[in-house]
Amino acid sequence: MDEDRAEFAVDAASTLGALYADARLERQERNDIMLKNGVLDAASTYVNEGIGIRVITLKGIGFSSTCNLSKESVRKAVKEAFKQAESCRRKAPPRLSEEKRATAVWEVPQKENLSDIDAQQKVDNLLEVDEAISSSGDIPGRMLNLTDKQTKKLVVTSEGTKVTGILPVLICSYFLAVKCGSQVEQSMRRFGRAGGWEGFEQFHVAKDGQHEVEMLQRLMKEGEKSPQGTMDLIVGPDVIGIICHESCGHPMEADRILGREASQAGASFMNEELLGTRVGSDEVTVAEDPTIEHSFGYYGYDDEGVKSRRRLLYKEGMINQFLHNRESAARMGTTSNGAARSSGYNREAIVRMANTFLLPGEYAEEELIEGVNRGIYMKSYTEWNIDDKRYNQKYIGREAYLIEHGEITCMVKRPILEITTPGFWMAVDARGKDLMFRAGNCGKGDPIQEMDVLYGGPTTRLREVFMR
Repeated sequence: MDEDRAEFAVDAASTLGALYADARLERQERNDIMLKNGVLDAASTYVNEGIGIRVITLKGIGFSSTCNLSKESVRKAVKEAFKQAESCRRKAPPRLSEEKRATAVWEVPQKENLSDIDAQQKVDNLLEVDEAISSSGDIPGRMLNLTDKQTKKLVVTSEGTKVTGILPVLICSYFLAVKCGSQVEQSMRRFGRAGGWEGFEQFHVAKDGQHEVEMLQRLMKEGEKSPQGTMDLIVGPDVIGIICHESCGHPMEADRILGREASQAGASFMNEELLGTRVGSDEVTVAEDPTIEHSFGYYGYDDEGVKSRRRLLYKEGMINQFLHNRESAARMGTTSNGAARSSGYNREAIVRMANTFLLPGEYAEEELIEGVNRGIYMKSYTEWNIDDKRYNQKYIGREAYLIEHGEITCMVKRPILEITTPGFWMAVDARGKDLMFRAGNCGKGDPIQEMDVLYGGPTTRLREVFMR
């Protein structure tokens, strides 16, 4: 990777008269393996390298990229970004928040370097997982995927920031179709970690898959119709995690609030006037934290060269902080909190989540259950929906149980929760101490950018919600 090209791009933009310019030079090496029903279906290796250039003038912002790193091609991309900026003709000149100039190198350590693991070892490990899962029941459809990628990124700005990041990531996922008699249920799980090959054993994919198969078979055999009406609800880390991501993380993205995403991934019910107002009970503190070591959403600095940090989006039930890049921060009169991310050199950096979760409490799972006279324990979900403003939403349970007089009595099929964002968070009355996370992917932007994220939380209890 010719690091001089980033500084060359920034200098070329300044020569054209740009008020500001930044360049992201990136190289990613990636390997993918797929098994279908215990047979190797596909294996691929590729290298993706290029540079993305952002230019700001009095008239607007332009972005261009190229995978050709010759000076001629980079200069051409700079001219294109400058032309785009000059063509914008904004009513007011664009601004970026004032941030400290950074010079840094950050890297995620690897105990077992991903580059040292050959394809055969990866296939053998996947085959072992497939054999363990397939032995636990009738599974006519099985798909396992393994991805490892190593990304080196350099961010250079005309303000003097120069940040290099090295991020190795390991991902494994499975999709299972489980059969019991004439019934079929499906399950999909994703595991992700920043770091080396040592992460594969930490995923415990086979154990997780076996549990899912056994649970789904039991659900098909024994599951009863879920009751309807107003009752207490306990949600597991999987469920609280997706709710944190969808009904807290997304509406707190400042670009959504400002309307930039309205015609793409949606808007937000939030606005600046709501900062400091109540959205949930005192039990609700939702963190957004890219600094968690080896987490799937980890980064040391964002794609604008701003140092990463923990953000508390909801704090003790109050709307506390939006997610910002430098442009949205300037428009709201604040500073960036390091939330600018891109999926690659050829995509602009936009406001994105990393690791979003409800902070844990002090209760054991058993204590939460004992405090429910009649209710549902929705441990995982099979489906969710939410409107484009992240206000009205619906969650359908997968592994779920009926609670009567403080005890779990039977499995129930597909309990449904339909609720508003404030309605959900105001109903939270107790949090477990079992903080757990699930790897996911988040889509946003146009062209679409899929981003590695983590979400989770503790087992959480809600009072008096309507279930159907």
